[in-house]
Order: sequence, then structure tokens, then C-alpha cells
Amino acid sequence: MSRMAEARKLAPPERPVEGVPPRVLIVDDESSLREMLRIVLRRDGYDVLTADGGRAALDLLGRERVDLLLSDIRMSDVSGVEVLKAAKDLHPEIVVFMMTAFASTETAIEAMRLGAVDYFTKPFSMDELRLKIRQHIEASRLKQENVLLKRALKTRHEFTNIIGHSDVMLAVFRMIETIAGTGSTVLVTGESGTGKELVARAIHFNSLRRDHPFVALNCGAIPETLLESELFGHMKGAFTGADTTKKGLIEVADRGTIFLDEIGEMNMTMQVKLLRVLQERRYRRLGGTEESAADIRIVAATNQDLVRLVEEGKFREDLYYRINVIPIQLPPLRDRRDDIPLLAEHFLEKHSARSGKSVRSISQEATDLLVAHAWPGNVRELENVIERCVALEQSPVVLAETLPADIRVASPKTLSPARAFVPVHESSSTLPEIGEGFDLEARGEEFYRHYIAMALERAGGVQVKAAEMLGMSFRSFRYYAKKLGLK
Repeated sequence: MSRMAEARKLAPPERPVEGVPPRVLIVDDESSLREMLRIVLRRDGYDVLTADGGRAALDLLGRERVDLLLSDIRMSDVSGVEVLKAAKDLHPEIVVFMMTAFASTETAIEAMRLGAVDYFTKPFSMDELRLKIRQHIEASRLKQENVLLKRALKTRHEFTNIIGHSDVMLAVFRMIETIAGTGSTVLVTGESGTGKELVARAIHFNSLRRDHPFVALNCGAIPETLLESELFGHMKGAFTGADTTKKGLIEVADRGTIFLDEIGEMNMTMQVKLLRVLQERRYRRLGGTEESAADIRIVAATNQDLVRLVEEGKFREDLYYRINVIPIQLPPLRDRRDDIPLLAEHFLEKHSARSGKSVRSISQEATDLLVAHAWPGNVRELENVIERCVALEQSPVVLAETLPADIRVASPKTLSPARAFVPVHESSSTLPEIGEGFDLEARGEEFYRHYIAMALERAGGVQVKAAEMLGMSFRSFRYYAKKLGLK
């Protein structure tokens, strides 16, 4: 039976990997064997590339992502051993099988020493080859998934879900749902702690790239000298200490999403290189000469005013327009106070379960204080406060006295809006004298009615904002507004 007939006769086994098919490169100067292997492995569910010699293989390895290499050792132009060396330099995690019609102990040992996982002598059993390829591909994919899982756990944001039912957050949810299916670059802006990475993850996991990696990089947390290597990777010997070839995060995020947090901290040199990735969708490892395709979606984030940085010459204008294709502005927590009780309950449930304590609810007084607080650290600060309360609370309910002092007692920052219009120092001559028929309670009610009505008018009827203007707890404000018949 001919090799082509044998290839057609073999039935495809179960697909070895769910999702994206692993890519196999077959290198052999014998066209009939090369074609037979291509047919068999494609029917097994692999994405197959072929090269008719070592030189063509080196060219493909420099341009394409390859998961497994199956190469002959003896070829007329470049030997399989040289192809093996180059493959391991370019793709350290690649699985390599060698083939030869001239078996010898020396060549087998040399191939294994250089990183080949197995060695086949022609003619070989096709079923054995298919089985071993499937086993090693599965092992390699599990290893890669484990690396990505560890990276995700290490870089996970301090809270686990985007929570909210306020109008501003519903608008954010609608935007995520609208743009997730596109491949457009997104710029998420907002104060620190508002949940920018959570939005990036929501975009990724609702997109067509959801089955591929989500990789996060904080541009402000990595020294400038290491940022290029971290993002693009480097070749062995590219700089002092580069003992091995290393994948960059762009390569790790292949066909997935890369989240560039604090992009405003990126230096001008890196801005130029990132701009080229966005324009050409190609990149080059540090110290390398070959370019690779960058099949990624970029979501960038910053808490800085990039327009101002552009005006000051600290951020490239062309890069700004490239990353600001779809802008998403996240509101600070003080602008969505209706979400605070919902968020607090979510964090209470999370940290009670984590600590094994039975703290089941938050008292109304404590909730009112949480709603009235300014939250300069936004949602991240709120979670920290609830975690602290769970740790300290001795009862099943978070009480007001368990909250930190700066939340229990109104701070000058919280009161500053009210001080802009409430006259603190009244002239004593404007106050009535105490005498017969003086009614302090009525006078007090008149005073409260005047300023609560003024605050409600200035706050557009929003009681939480009006209470903050007056430096009152929401609970006290609600009591007086109801008592005085103010709506």
C-alpha cells in the first residue's frame, strides 16, 4: 500500500485539544512522506505547516508560532539538528520529534541532549507517532495552562466582580456588551481603585478571544530597562543575564487580550515600539532579527489625564489616538453611592466565607455611614474596610462602632462642600433674644428646614448628596427631612 493510501485509510482519533488546534511543522526533503504526515495530522485536528528542507523550516520558525516540530535529521541544506537548535532558541516550550533513516546512538543522544522529546527511525509506525504526538501536545498545553493560571492568580485584582445597579454603571455594562465582540482597542480611564482591570477582563471574557489568554501588565510597576523584555521577550544573549530565550507577554497572549495598566507611565522609547505593534501588528524580540505577528487585542488603562500628558510632551499624540479607539470612563465610588450597600454586602459575603466567620449583615447605621463616606480609594478602599470589619466584628452584624474612625466621624474633606454655602459664623445681632414666649424647638426646626431644603435643591433632590453637603449622616438627614415634610 502506498504512503498516500495509508494516510487516507487512517481514521482520525478524538481531537487532542479543545479550542485552537495546535500547530505542527513537518520538515523533510522527501515529499511523499511530508504529504502523508500532513494529511494524517490534519485529519487528527492539527494545524499543519510543511517545509521541504532545513532552510525553509528556519524561515517558518522565525515567522510563525509552532507548538510541535517533526523534523528529519539528514537534509541537503541545513541539518535537522540545526533546525532543532533554532527551534528551541525561538520557541523554548516547543515539542520536538526527530526522524531519520540512518539511526545511530550518537545522533539519538545528541538530539535528546538538545531538547528532542523522542526519536523515530524510518520506517516507523504511524499509530505510535500519532499517539506520542497527542500525549506530548496535551502535556505541553497543560503546562502552559498552569503557567497562565499561576500568572492570573498572582495578578488578580483585589475584588472579583463588577457590581452595581446605578445608572452610570449600567451604562458601563452596556458599553462592555456592545464592544466585547469587536477587536477594537479600548482605553479605560478612572481613579485608582475603580476597577479598570475588572472591566478589561469583562471585555475579554465576553469576546471571541475568551478561550485564549488574558495577560495583565502594570507598566508603572516594572523598571524601564526591563519593560521591553517583559512585553516583547528577548533572545538568549540579548543582554547581560539573558541566559535563555524568553517569551514576551505579547507572545504569551497570542490570540488573546493583553491589558496594559498605567500606560501613562510608559517611557517614550516604549511608546514608539508599542505604536508599531498597534499599526503593523508585528513585533520583534529584544536582540532578535525576525519579526512575529502580534495577534492580540489591547486594552489600556490609566488614572492620569493623557490629554494633558500629550500637551506636555510626555505622551505621544499618535499613540493616544491609537489606544483611544473606544474610551470607557469609570466613575469614582462617590458618584455612584447607590451601589455602596450592594458592594458592601458582596464583600461581606466574600470575606465572611473566606475567614469562616458568621458575619451576615451590616447594620443600618453602619450602612448610612458607609454611604456618606467620600471613599478616596474607591471600591478597593471599601473592600479593605469590610474585610477589616469582618476580622474585628464579634457579633453577626457589622456595627457602626466597628467601622474605622475616619468613617464614623465626618472628616473636613467630607464637610467641605457644605462649608461652601452654610454660614458657620452668624452675627449674634441677627439672632433673637431669649425672652417670654421663646420657642427653641420651633426656631431649631425653622433653621433645619431652611438648610435641608437648600441642600436638597442644590443636590437635585438626591438625599445622599444633600446629607454630605450638610455634614450629616444619611440616617439623621432622612429623619429630619421626613419630620419636616421635605421631599
